[in-house]
This record gives sequence, structure tokens and C-alpha cells, in this order.
Amino acid sequence: MTQQRITVIRGDGIGPDIIDATLKILDKVGCNFTYDFADAGLVALEKHGELLPQETLDLIAKNKIALKGPLTTPVGEGFTSINVSLRKQFKLYANLRPVISFKGTKARYEDIDIITVRENTQGMYSGLGQVVSEDGTEAEAISKITRDGAEKIVTFAYELARREGRKKVTAVHKANILKSTSGLFLKVAREVGERYPDIESTEMIVDNTCMQLVMNPHQFDVIVTTNLFGDIISDLCAGLVGGLGMAPGANIGEDCAIFEAVHGSAPDIAGKNLANPTSVILAAIQMLEYLKMADKAEKVRSALKDVIESGDRTTRDLGGEHGTTEFTQAVLERL
Repeated sequence: MTQQRITVIRGDGIGPDIIDATLKILDKVGCNFTYDFADAGLVALEKHGELLPQETLDLIAKNKIALKGPLTTPVGEGFTSINVSLRKQFKLYANLRPVISFKGTKARYEDIDIITVRENTQGMYSGLGQVVSEDGTEAEAISKITRDGAEKIVTFAYELARREGRKKVTAVHKANILKSTSGLFLKVAREVGERYPDIESTEMIVDNTCMQLVMNPHQFDVIVTTNLFGDIISDLCAGLVGGLGMAPGANIGEDCAIFEAVHGSAPDIAGKNLANPTSVILAAIQMLEYLKMADKAEKVRSALKDVIESGDRTTRDLGGEHGTTEFTQAVLERL
């Protein structure tokens, strides 16, 4: 059996701290991965003169699997989002954002278990037709939804639901106003839902979805939606379980996948041994499940859960007084 190679992008800010902590955990649980390190973000800009060097793209293409820390795209300086570029480059059409409650966090709710499946390459984030008039008084952008794109993401959501024993898929849209784009997405979602009679299919307008998530989040199981709506909803869902520090993300294509911490690079606490590595640890668990290493994924999840629930050496955002190193050590000891 050949050794699995993982492209590792340590990222900016707290990225190296939390990625290094996660690699220790993966090694401890016996994954026996080989890591190929690559640069992206501000680190890459300083070293190579570009945010996303070709050699990084080549490594991801070669290994087909990447684990990524948070990256910083300079704001308002004409740079394209690195995350959007990666999703387009490798046709990572599905963004998988699960949230689950851990006892011991400062979350407002308990027993949350929701998966947001977000279309990753179309809609308002496709970057099409972005124009600002010369006088700066008007701006335009084009949202494009294709039948093929909608069918792929909705089918992905139903297959995920069936595989994980989920009971319900909710298609989130704005077809009452955006009758063309959201209308097509909803039409396709209804058609795909009919192929899965064993799963309850529901639909909900996006603004009502946000309200319902706040008022009664336990009614949701799997949510499938378009790019912009999925971005907003998945962050809202993260807020239900304690914030982005408790939320992982997976970007999945036909033959390539990138797993990431979804929070920012937090440069103000970089290198200070303060960051909570949970988000990228959870992303690594997603990666293990993707690689069909469910036993190791469960061991890491169990260890992480016990550390947070017991409050053993937890970081400040989890109500503790410890740092990244101590938190990681607590997980390692349980493994």
C-alpha cells in the first residue's frame, strides 16, 4: 500500500500554529502520511511574489488532497480571493460545512448537528461581469446558475444524507424574487429530491431560513444551497455551536479535495500560543473520513470532544486559560 501524500498549506497568521498542532495529532493517531509543504497567501507573496504560486498548484494537483490553514487575501488591492481561485482551479464544486455541538463551549444551543452543502463555483461568487463605471457611481456583477451545476450539488447533498443516515434535505433559495437563477436551482432541487423517496425533501426561502436557524435550529438536518447563500448560512450555523473556531470546511471535486479551517488568520494573536486549533482538527477529521479512515477519524473526534467537555487545558475562547500547545497536548494524551 502506497503512503498517502498530503499537500499542506500552513497559511498566514495563526495558520502555522494550528496546522502544526493538527499534524502532530494525525501522526499520533497513526496516519503515516507524507506531508508536502506548499506556500499560499501573504507568506507566498513575500517569498514568491504571488499569492498562489504555480508550484503550490502543481503539488495539489499531484497529491489530490490538501490540508490548509487560513489564508489572507489583501483587501481592496485587486487580488482575487485565493480560496475562490483554488475552488475554480480544481473544480471543487461542493463546499461541505458541518457543525456539531460540543459540551463545554460557550454556544447558545445544545445538540446541534447540521450540515450545509454549498455550491462552490457558480452564483454571485463566479466573478462574472464585474464592472464598475468610470465615474464610480454604478457597479454590476453577474450571477450564473447552470442546470448541471445545480444538479451536481443537490445530488451530492442527497447522496451525503443517504450515506450518513440523515432524514431531511432542505433546499434554500430566493426563487420568489430571483426567478431566473434561484428559480432554476429550486426547480432542479425538486427534480432531484423526487429520486430520493427515502429522504424528506423541504424547501425554504433564504431569509426565512436565517430566522428559523436562530429560532429553531433543530428542525434542520442537511441544507443545500447556492454559493452566496451557503456562505452566509454556514457562518450562521457556526455561530450556533460557538463560532468559526468550531467549524471546519471541505472543498470537494471529482478527484481532488481541500480541507480547511474556515476562520480568518487572526494576525493579532499569531505566534502567541493563543489560537484554538479545533477548526482545522475538525477539517482533518473530514479529510480522514474522505480517505475512508473512519476509525482514525473517530479516535481524533473522541479525544477532541473529551478535552473540550472536560475543560482540560482549553483555550480562552473555550473558557480556559491555556494555549495552543497545551490544548494540543491534552488531545495527544488521549490518543
